[in-house]
Amino acid sequence: MLKEKLKNYNLILASASPRRQQFFKDLGLEFEIQLKPVIEEYPNRLRHFEISDYLAQLKSLPFKEGLKDRDILVTSDTIVWHHEKALGKPRDQSEAFKILKTLSGETHEVITSVCFTTTRSQKTVSAVTKVTFKELTDKEINYYLEHFQPYDKAGSYGIQDWIGYVGVTKIEGSYYNVMGLPIHLVYQTLLEIVNS
Repeated sequence: MLKEKLKNYNLILASASPRRQQFFKDLGLEFEIQLKPVIEEYPNRLRHFEISDYLAQLKSLPFKEGLKDRDILVTSDTIVWHHEKALGKPRDQSEAFKILKTLSGETHEVITSVCFTTTRSQKTVSAVTKVTFKELTDKEINYYLEHFQPYDKAGSYGIQDWIGYVGVTKIEGSYYNVMGLPIHLVYQTLLEIVNS
């Protein structure tokens, strides 16, 4: 399986996200976590998955000089796309409330791009999942923000949290993508890299 095929490689996950780290553990992969700061800004002309692709690739740049022959670096980025606009992580409770109010009663897209970088090549894949919320009351939004504080999450929510239980009425695509990583694509792409 994949773990066996990767035994001669050094897999590096450049993410502080506990969810992404857990996904790699759940896949049974041996990996190391390396973090390097990057300013997450992108050109205004970019739309939809172009934004998350760009940011996932941008996060790989600080590592490129130091990569060794058997290293596989994995970087990623998740955005919420709604009304032709990218919604990132909220700055504070007030902004988080506004974002959730906007998503209430509507369907939005969660886009995650994952970039795989080696000394020889770079490949970026992305997944899109449509998520529909019921009409959320102000009371429900405030309860969620007070008890779960989702300020590290694009779109101001975690689908695996309370608000996902009570608020999400429909999902089209990968559930794990909404949590921050399209695992099926990560698995498939790593297989392709080690088999190439």
